[in-house]
Parts: sequence; C-alpha cells; structure tokens
Amino acid sequence: MQTTAGTLITKRSKSIVLAALSFVMFYLLSYMLDPYDEWWGNYFKRTFADILMEWASSLLFCMLISLSSIFIHDKLNLYFSWMERPLKRLAVETILNVVCVVGLVLAQVLCISLLTNSSPEVSGNEDKVWQWQWVTLSIFIAFTISAIHTGNYLITNWKNAALEATEHKLKSAQHKQAAAEAELQALRLQLDPHFVFNNLSVLSELILEDQQLGYNYAENLSKVYRYLLRNSTRDLITLQEELKFLKAYIFLLKHRAGCGITFEIDIDQAHLHLHLPPMTLQLLIENAMKHNKFLKSNPLKIAVKSGENMDLIVSNSILPLEKKHPSSGLGLQNIAQRYLLLSDRTPQIAAGNSLFTVSIPLIKS
Repeated sequence: MQTTAGTLITKRSKSIVLAALSFVMFYLLSYMLDPYDEWWGNYFKRTFADILMEWASSLLFCMLISLSSIFIHDKLNLYFSWMERPLKRLAVETILNVVCVVGLVLAQVLCISLLTNSSPEVSGNEDKVWQWQWVTLSIFIAFTISAIHTGNYLITNWKNAALEATEHKLKSAQHKQAAAEAELQALRLQLDPHFVFNNLSVLSELILEDQQLGYNYAENLSKVYRYLLRNSTRDLITLQEELKFLKAYIFLLKHRAGCGITFEIDIDQAHLHLHLPPMTLQLLIENAMKHNKFLKSNPLKIAVKSGENMDLIVSNSILPLEKKHPSSGLGLQNIAQRYLLLSDRTPQIAAGNSLFTVSIPLIKS
C-alpha cells in the first residue's frame, strides 16, 4: 500500500510539474514565433478576468496534454519496450501523441465556438493561422513531454540495471569469499594420516627401549599436536611461532629417521615477525621424506634458510626412492592453494638433478 501510494504521489507531482512546464513553453514559444503581433502588444490591456480565464483554459489544456502523453507513455511501456523494439515504439508513440493533441485542439476549438456562438468554418485568416500555430505548438509540447518521459524512463532503467549488476557482483564476491573461506578451512584441517601412525609406532618402540626418551618423545609429540589444534583455525602465523613448532617436529623426525636425515636452519632475525600459513614447513619436510630415501650412509639433507626477497627457502637433496609410494597430494598442492587464497605471491618450485627447492613468500600482516 505504501509503495502504491508513493507511486501515485510521484505521478501526480510529475503531472503538475509537466503541466506547468507546458504552460510556460506554450506562451514562450508563441511569443517567439511572432513577438511583434498586435495581440502581444495589447495583451495586458485586457481585463483581468479575460486574462485569468485564458490562463485557466490554457493551463487546463496543457494539463490534458501532459496527462495524455503520460498515459500513452505508461501504456506503451506494457506492450512496446524501448529496449526490445525502439523504432516501433518511437513510431507508435509519435502517432498517438499527434492524434491525441489534434483531438484535444479540435475539442477546445469546438468548445470555444459553442461558448462564443461562432462557427469555426467562418473564422478569419488570422484565427486560422493562430489555430495552426496552436496545433504545432501543442504537438511540439507533447513531443517534449514524451522525450522527457522517455529520457527519465531510460535513465531509470539504466540506473536499475547498474544497481542490479553491482548487487550481482557483490553477491558473487560474497559467494566467492565464502567458498574461499570454506576451502581454506578444509585445507587447514588436512593432516596426513601417515604422520599420526608413524609417530605412534615410534613412540611405542621408544617406551619399550628407553622410558625417559619415550617421555621426551611424547612431550614433543604433544607440543606438535597442541600447535596443530591451536592453529587449525588460523590463516597465518608468525615465522617465529612456526620455528618453535618446527623444533619439536624435528625432534620427532630425528628419532623416526635416526642418522638418515640432517637439518640446517638459518633464519634472518628480521624475518621472524613475518607470517606464513601454519604447518607450511611441516608439509614441505614431510613431502621431502615421502619422496626420498634417508640412509645413514647417505642422509637426506633438508635446509630452511631466509631468502633475499622476504621469502623462505626450503630445500632438500634428491635421493629418489627405488619404489615410489602413492602420494596423498596434500603437500605442495595444499601450500599452493592456501597461498592463492591468502596472498598475491605464490610459492616457487625448482627441481634440479640433485636439489629440490621451494621458495615460500613471507607475508606482512
């Protein structure tokens, strides 16, 4: 109801404004057509009642022209869209406006003739010229009103289309963000099941061999899982926190692999406050161990060093397995996907004959 009432008020206000504009245009254009006519010279010499009567009839006529033009425009919007068939719409609206204006002029002339008891056929030449000017001006005013309506209609449609497109883009961006957050959450929670089974197996063996060592192993294992649980919902973590986790994680790995693996950690202190996705280093080291041998006679060498461009260089020697195990695909793919969601920089991978290197961007936050 409120929307309908608001629409009616808008249409009524528009009709009044257009009628007033038509009234002003009617007299302005009439004067511009023949400013030296005696009728204009004697215009204000008439009685006030005659002038008021003329203004009232002219305003009523302009109101009828405005209303008829608005009516034609609104009705045609239901059948002939400017967007679909513009030429047909233009032709039909033009013809209907001309017919309507001519009909209104003839009706007004007839009414004036009846009121003054004169016949339109015996009008003088000056009256006929005035009547033709009247028709021409009325048609021009009707076209002007129609053009205003059409322009307003097209601009409103353009604004609505622009708003709809903006809203669609906003909703699309919101959907993409929600999907990205869901994907990121799934990636954060990924954990290779082999990591769990391997550490539990090592822990059970150490408890039987050396209870103190088994206790230390269990302590570091709890630190690793505490880190995983605390940071499973975080997007980024400082390099300093990741290195603390890495220390406990390396303790577990050394007791799993013995002397078959060595680590070299060389981190620039200025990079410790920078960020990276949690468990990035764990995934890279686990990836290196999955695809390479680690023997006492030829240990697997893993290095974690600071790069020159605010990045972290993680490299490992290449000692390919004789029989490759099926990969779960969580390692490098997980890291790459998380960086796509979190940064405009992505990890760079370089594989040589003897060295496999991954450059991890460090993120300012």
